[in-house]
Amino acid sequence: MNGTKGRIERFGPSCVNSATSYFPFVTSLASELSQIVGARHVLQRPTELLVYQSDALPGYHKRPRLAVFPGTRDEAIAVVRALHRAQAPYVPRGAGTGLSGGALADDVVLIGMQRMRRIIAVDPVRRAATVEPGVVNANLTKAATPFGLHYAPDPSSQSACTIGGNVAENAGGPHCLKYGVTLNHVLAATVVLPGGDVVQLERHSESETGYDLIGAYVGSEGCFGVTLDVTVKLTPNPEGICTMLADFTSVDDAARATSAIVAAGILPAALELLDHGTIEAVESSIYAAGYPRDAAAVLLIEVDGALAGLDDDVTAVQRLCRECGAREIRTATDATDRARLWQGRKKAFGAMGRVAPHLAVQDAVVPRTKLATILARNAEIAARHRITVCNVFHAGDGNLHPNVPYNGNDPDEAARVHAALREIMEMCIAEGGTITGEHGVGLDKLGFMETLFTGDTLDAMCRLRTAWDPERRANPGKVVPMHSCREWLAAPGAHT
Repeated sequence: MNGTKGRIERFGPSCVNSATSYFPFVTSLASELSQIVGARHVLQRPTELLVYQSDALPGYHKRPRLAVFPGTRDEAIAVVRALHRAQAPYVPRGAGTGLSGGALADDVVLIGMQRMRRIIAVDPVRRAATVEPGVVNANLTKAATPFGLHYAPDPSSQSACTIGGNVAENAGGPHCLKYGVTLNHVLAATVVLPGGDVVQLERHSESETGYDLIGAYVGSEGCFGVTLDVTVKLTPNPEGICTMLADFTSVDDAARATSAIVAAGILPAALELLDHGTIEAVESSIYAAGYPRDAAAVLLIEVDGALAGLDDDVTAVQRLCRECGAREIRTATDATDRARLWQGRKKAFGAMGRVAPHLAVQDAVVPRTKLATILARNAEIAARHRITVCNVFHAGDGNLHPNVPYNGNDPDEAARVHAALREIMEMCIAEGGTITGEHGVGLDKLGFMETLFTGDTLDAMCRLRTAWDPERRANPGKVVPMHSCREWLAAPGAHT
């Protein structure tokens, strides 16, 4: 680790004002990468790299030293091997729609995977598809639609986010309440490890033995390798779908309805909550979905499955919502109406851009039975810090997304926002929750890891990471605080 530390310092944040020997090294590396992918697919000028200094969470800005964009499997392998020979740290990046700062390259190499966007195969008999990492999530479903199939994980950014990024973050989405997150749909992946070796990871059947390497890789946030292709399950389209919008005069009533529906043994495909602030933002934007502006909260509920019994579930959901105080329940009349209702939910984050120039987003998961209490405490924290919190989240599985529109150019307001969000996250942990359900740890939640996990657990994470990347060059400085790694602490000079 001590030797690795020296190499990373040669090519990393500490070298922003480095010795002149550093710059010929970068020039030489850029030249080698240009020979692999073509000069037009290697960026070095600050103006070219500006667009890659942030992801969809605008609070973090880290500019890469250079960026390289392989277009084929062989190019991606050659790029990783060239970086290994140069001992250069790197960060793989998909569409940049992440919300944790996880795909930011801080003065190191950025590997952009968006050129690798082939759908290699769709197998309707096996109900599976093999795709390159740059395939856009929604495009995979379009390719599967002629076969009566779809790709179930559906992040709000599915019209832009890529399958490779979804694998890195173990992305979720509204319909993951019933169908599961990305991990539940990945069958295999081809990966180039940081040392340049190419490995095939496959999910074992019940009759096979061995470690679940897919389980370790999905959600590893780019710290274990670079994805070359992924094989995923495709899900048959349901016979019937019913999408409902229930509006409430209090957030507490909407939260109680959420718990009542699940407690009744009904498993909706999706169960989403939007509060008044979010409704106002959506209805004032181009994404207006016809949500009632005077509602304190709405529940967007979708029930799907076999036609037999579907009407019974719909009737039960409507009854439970009314018993919990629903003022009105609207049912989508056709596919267009359904798409409009979902547009408001899927584009809610984008609609926040009308409210303020910056947006802070969190991603805590809490016990569903505590939703009402936690939302009330969120409101109290927001009032005390004089900020606005707009809630839009996966209510069915307790995955909160408190959003705070604010002016990041105002230091006082920015400080109040970050103090409030820290208090909200600590409260969620204290109530038995965790710090991320789908956005990942990245940079944004790094400071909460030692609150949530013991030193022994963090050290185990470090050792797992070392097994995949002994030199710690893949996505350095993310997910696990470096000082939690005991072999790092023991290395000579580690504290200097």
